[in-house]
Amino acid sequence: MSRSANLVVTRDSGGTRKTSSISISTLIVAGWTGRDVAALQKHIRELEEIGVKPPKSTPIFYRAAAGLLTTDDEIEVVGTDTSGEVEFLLLSLDDGLWLTVASDHTDRKVETVGVTVSKQLCFKPVGATLWRFDDVRPHWDRLVLRAYAVIGSDRRLYQEGAVALMRDPVELMDLYCGKGKRLPAGSAMFSGTLAAIGGIRPAASFEMELEDPVLKRKIAHRYRIVTLPIEG
Repeated sequence: MSRSANLVVTRDSGGTRKTSSISISTLIVAGWTGRDVAALQKHIRELEEIGVKPPKSTPIFYRAAAGLLTTDDEIEVVGTDTSGEVEFLLLSLDDGLWLTVASDHTDRKVETVGVTVSKQLCFKPVGATLWRFDDVRPHWDRLVLRAYAVIGSDRRLYQEGAVALMRDPVELMDLYCGKGKRLPAGSAMFSGTLAAIGGIRPAASFEMELEDPVLKRKIAHRYRIVTLPIEG
């Protein structure tokens, strides 16, 4: 696997769309980022129910290989114990800070052994459209994250909530990089996620979207999960 992720994306800013290739060499996965303590504890409890130990601090920042990022519409995983989770993804590029939707797809069985290890085992699907962060900053808390899981023959709402349920992205960057500092160019940071409606579970495919009700637009991405057998 390449150390960097080379992605073809479309930057959407100020009514102008430009498609180009970008390179991400550093990937940070922020976890336990809820602003609402009760909601955060709910997510911790639902993970405890499947054997995941509580974090040593909140929030916490995991590192993962940048090469896991992908805009493909299909990923391969080992076994039947993985699932997606919708998040916003901050991307620091040469021309500033950008935003898209992403899934921190995770092996839940391995997560019970070690969260850091589990973050490294699955590809991380991301949307191919980026919004300039400054364009949404004035109405940041109005943005909405949403996910659907196709389980059997049913397409079910899996997660939904405003980004306001998570810590502000500037606060996350302050905590990780230092007060007033921003992510270095070539870096990307996952935001943390929302509680799953009905509990964490695997699916045949996962749909995710980031909606901007103020500028009336949406970034959406869907991917299939291909399960590889465990032979020993």
